[in-house]
Amino acid sequence: MKKGKGCEGKAPGMRVRGHPVLGEPPGGREITVFLDGKPLPAREGEPLAAALFASGIRVAHYAAEGREPRGPFCMIGRCTECRMVLEGKGMVLTCLTPAEEGMRLHTPGRRGKP
Repeated sequence: MKKGKGCEGKAPGMRVRGHPVLGEPPGGREITVFLDGKPLPAREGEPLAAALFASGIRVAHYAAEGREPRGPFCMIGRCTECRMVLEGKGMVLTCLTPAEEGMRLHTPGRRGKP
């Protein structure tokens, strides 16, 4: 992808900067979270789903039947499509869970896994 104004991170163009209504996103230092053992950048306090999306991650879990990939949909905690396993907490909705340094997420139903 072409890097343009307001882009940062590994997936250029995925973070909104200078939004005409919302303005700049809240501060928050850059931290690292882990997804299935791989480090990903995040902003402290942003929803985990936003951090994953900014890194190009679209699949939060796989459906129990058929193993179809599922990802965030409503982003307000109603649909549960963004659910993932957070070490120490169990299943969480990533759209409602603020990112903290060192969090370890796991993709439920990942292919080849139970």
